[in-house]
This record gives sequence, structure tokens and C-alpha cells, in this order.
Amino acid sequence: MPTQARVVWDASFTRYNFGPTHPMAPVRLDLTARLCEALGVFDVDGVEVVGAEVASDELLATVHDDDYVAAVKAASLDPSTAEDGYGLGTEDDPAFEGMHDASARVVSGTVDSARAVWEGEAEHAVNFTGGLHHAMRDKASGFCVYNDIAVGIQWLLDHGAERVAYVDVDVHHGDGVERIFWDDPRVLTISVHETGRALFPGTGWPTDVGGPDAEGSAVNVALPPGLSDAGWLRAIHAVVMPLVRAFRPDVLVSQHGCDTHAEDPLAHFAVTVDAQRAAADALHRLSHDVCEGRWVALGGGGYEVVDVVPRTWTHLTAIAAHAPIKTATPVPEDWRSHVEHVFGRPGPRRMGDLTTEDGPLWWRSWEMGYDPASEVDRAVMATRTAVFPLHGLDIHFD
Repeated sequence: MPTQARVVWDASFTRYNFGPTHPMAPVRLDLTARLCEALGVFDVDGVEVVGAEVASDELLATVHDDDYVAAVKAASLDPSTAEDGYGLGTEDDPAFEGMHDASARVVSGTVDSARAVWEGEAEHAVNFTGGLHHAMRDKASGFCVYNDIAVGIQWLLDHGAERVAYVDVDVHHGDGVERIFWDDPRVLTISVHETGRALFPGTGWPTDVGGPDAEGSAVNVALPPGLSDAGWLRAIHAVVMPLVRAFRPDVLVSQHGCDTHAEDPLAHFAVTVDAQRAAADALHRLSHDVCEGRWVALGGGGYEVVDVVPRTWTHLTAIAAHAPIKTATPVPEDWRSHVEHVFGRPGPRRMGDLTTEDGPLWWRSWEMGYDPASEVDRAVMATRTAVFPLHGLDIHFD
């Protein structure tokens, strides 16, 4: 009988560390694991927690250029040699000792997750240390050195998967994964993000639909700043669900960057932990609907490292374990005490932000009609108009 949820974690993943002033603080991973432990998620029957070795150069080369890997290795030994032409040594991606091993370990964790799900060893797999979606074949970008997602998807394709759907709900456009599979019809990439007019990386437009051999394989929903729960969930359900069902993937891979949150310092959405949990739950259910539960769930962005990231990714892990946690659940006092000891302030009291009891968050389904006066609806309709006909779907009703 397969493991219910294979979870990638050990303390070595905190070595992916750009320094004490960088927004992508590795403590967010440690706090997530501690919260999973405090709530008993790692002890649920059917949950297996595993580490990962450093990925080989051969595995990295299935996606990344050899000279880029060599540049990362050189900068890992001597950060002063980092070459800006490879995106290294920049403000976003400063070089640090051991950078290659730390980054390649994240890749290995995601590939192992994909392998376990594909080979039936686990029904679901979670690597909240992964989700580094901005890295390109030949360049670091946006806090991402190697693109663990793309290497994991490529592993699936190389081992028999005919169709892989990738859904990215990070606030930033999933540009690296999209670019790597731009002209590959076997991979459907869907990114639901804040418009590039307001946010890095400045890409991801609804008319970006894939290369000449894969039109319709790239899908972008570019949403307005200030978006809250109802609009965000409406966009996800209006685009992601019908397209993934039409694509009929063998495996669903999802990236759960939680920088959509209202308290995130680097973006402009106003989403709650409750909505992020609802999105993870919807994607989990989708995996059971379309690909027999073969689901690889990854982390990503998220820079409110105490109040947001640990709760959101603990919810994600618990959902994959088929042991979801209610948003009204109190956060364990021993975890809050640890946070106060480290940060000088207590952590959140509940596992959700909203004061209502658990229940479905309200959002208006697309079937209730298109509102041309709504910025959200106009963004969704732009995407549906550009992509849905390429999948045989009606832009108004599917």
C-alpha cells in the first residue's frame, strides 16, 4: 500500500541561505517543520518524512546548461567569482558558500517527490522547501538558483509521463517553468499571479500561450493589485479547474507560494491563510478527479516568515496527509513560545486569519456570469478568450 504523503524535510534545507538581510529567510522552513511537528502532522499514519541528497550534475543537466551549473559551483567555492551574466552575485541572488549543494538538494527533493508519486510509492508528495520557479536554464533569477520544478517535471516526462499539468498560485509569474516548457505540448503551465505591470518579473500576459508547437500549453492569469480572497479564488476556479480537466494530466504538480497574503512585504494582494488553504484543498481534490491523486505539491515564495508561511504550508502538508486542520484550531503554545524566544514577539493564535468558523469561503463561480465592470473578471476573460478555444472549451460556460 503506498504512503499517503511523502514529505521532504530535514534541517539541511536551511542551508539555502542568501544571508541575514535577504527576504527569503530559511527560518520560514524551520518554523513550518516545527509547526507540522507541534500539530502532529508528521506523525499522521501514512506520512513519511524524508531528506534528500545533492542532485547530480547529470540530473541538473536535464534542464540546466552545463556552463551555468559550472558557474554556480565556482561561485559556491568563492562567492567573489559570481558572474552577473548568470544572474549570480546580484541583490536578488547573492552568491554564498555551499550554494550549489544547497540548491541541488532542493532539486533532489522535488525529483524524489515526483518519482515517489509516479512509481506509486506515495499517493501525494510535498516539498515545501522547493517551488523555485524563476530559475532559467542558464540563469538564476528571483531568489531561485536551480529550477527544481522543471527538473522534476522533466524527470516525469523522461520516465513515461505523457502529460503533466503545472499550476502556480504564487503571487509572481511562474516564468522559469513556463519558459523551459514553452514549446512542449506535454506540459500545461498555468500561472495565476499579480500583473507584471505592478510586480516582478514583469511577464505573464494572457496572450502568452506557448510556442508554435504547443499553443495553449502556457496559461497566464494576470490579476490586479489589491486582490482579496473572493476574486483570487474565483480566478483559480474559473481558469485552472476546466483547463486541467480538459488536459487530462498523468500528474498534477502545484506551486504554493504564499506571497499572495495581505501581510507579505513584497507584493500587493490581500489574500488570507484561509483562502490559501482553500486553494490547496481545491488542487488536492482536482488531483483525485483527474489523475488518480498523483499530486506533487511544492512551496515557493512567501516572505512573512512567522505569521503566514508556517501556517499555510502546514495546511498544505496536512491536506496531502488527508488530515486537514481546521482554521479555527489554536496554534500550539510551545510553537508560539519558540517564536517569541527567537523573534521577540508571539506567533499567531489560530491556524486561520478569519474569525468565522470553518466553512467554504464565499466566492462567485464563473457560472453565475461575467461582470465586465470587474477588473478580476476582465483579467479572467482575457485568459479564457486567449486559451480556452485551443482546448475546445467555451469561454463563457465551461
